[in-house]
Amino acid sequence: MNQNTNRYLAEEKIGKLLLKFSIPCIMSLLVSALYNIVDQIFIGRGIGYLGNGATNVVFPITVISLAVALMIGDGCAAFLSLCQGKKDLKSANKSVGNALTLLGVIGIVMTALFAIFKSQILLAFGATENNFAYASEYFNFIIMGIPFFVVGNGLNSIIRADGSPKFAMITTLLGCIINVILDPVAIFALGWGMRGAALATITGQIVTAICGLVYLTKAKSVKLGLRSFMPSLDIIGKFLPLGISSFLTQISIVVIMGVMNNILVKYGAMSKYGADIPLTVVGIVMKVFQIVVSICIGIAAGSQPVIGYNYGAGEYKRVRELFLTIVKAEAIVGLVALILFEAFPLQITAIFGSEDGLYNEFAVLSFRLFLSMIVLTCIQKSVSVFLQALGKPVMSMGLSLLREFVLSVPLAIVLPMFFGVEGALYSAPIADIGSMIAVIVMSAIMLKELKEKEESSLQFVKAEEAA
Repeated sequence: MNQNTNRYLAEEKIGKLLLKFSIPCIMSLLVSALYNIVDQIFIGRGIGYLGNGATNVVFPITVISLAVALMIGDGCAAFLSLCQGKKDLKSANKSVGNALTLLGVIGIVMTALFAIFKSQILLAFGATENNFAYASEYFNFIIMGIPFFVVGNGLNSIIRADGSPKFAMITTLLGCIINVILDPVAIFALGWGMRGAALATITGQIVTAICGLVYLTKAKSVKLGLRSFMPSLDIIGKFLPLGISSFLTQISIVVIMGVMNNILVKYGAMSKYGADIPLTVVGIVMKVFQIVVSICIGIAAGSQPVIGYNYGAGEYKRVRELFLTIVKAEAIVGLVALILFEAFPLQITAIFGSEDGLYNEFAVLSFRLFLSMIVLTCIQKSVSVFLQALGKPVMSMGLSLLREFVLSVPLAIVLPMFFGVEGALYSAPIADIGSMIAVIVMSAIMLKELKEKEESSLQFVKAEEAA
């Protein structure tokens, strides 16, 4: 970033900065989440709820890929912002080159692994006898786009940290628009069904990845040479831990979906709903939930360049103000989402295809129970990302692990033993309440530390002035 940009990050009003940096980030993450949701909407209307159930079974591999992309991309972005605040341009250049190398190699390796273990993956994520064929067809084609998906999403984080959030938003949006246009053509006009939906998706992903690669040739603050791409364990070891929180945020969705899908199939088969209705409905709920999570993470992650620069530059009071403003914004997002989910669950479900009877009954129950504490979820996600932006991966990772692994997974397994398939729906709100205690404690520790740094910095300035 140039001198004018640095001054802008340090002096502009916080509200304006959040709007400038967070909105493009929110849009980018939303569009990424919408890729599979768009497929599900058209599949639900063209094939039916068994097709939707199949996309829910395959969806975790996309989230796994996104988790890896964000671990590398967000970690590099956070490190890049800290380097900019410290004026360490050499490390900044090296980190971006190494991040791109990792994204490309890991994307290819993941595609190969997915192809080898296809059947095991589908069964692990709850494929049923009724939807296995649909899931297998969708899976075969969707994995072809994984390397482009990983590169595109990883580079988007880096592009935002380079000071071009609008470019990141536009390229991701372009890919989604291509997907939206091609989906109905492939599914309805050409009659390609699940295969058509997957091909439409990966076409958009390829376009986004190419745009990101082109951007790097004219980046604002990064100048890449051949040496930048040579792996450096020292540099990778510095930026990769900063992305662990983003990784866990996404991978937790995979773990929860894997556990939930199997629990829903098992206990759903014992209930009046059967196995396929709970599997399909909760898959829809989780994808709608990811839209809200994308907004929450977008607010905090989009602000990373501002947070990282001001923290690196020693503007601790401004960092505290950023934190409080972001938390307020997250709470508002959560409140709006809660009202929508409690008041209009049936209308939201209908977007993914019209069903009736037991399907609608379970859909209403799922939205109102599973997402009843979403306000707390929003705050927890933002605090975790904020800690990551400050270069505190251990605290950030701890918050993510607590909610997603320590609490959610055991609750999803244990509660249905006593309350049947409905018991699985209580796991999320109980986990939200439990993790909120840790959020309050860690936030208090962080704010206290920032306050102490601010006071220490002021004393140093006064001492220099006196000398």
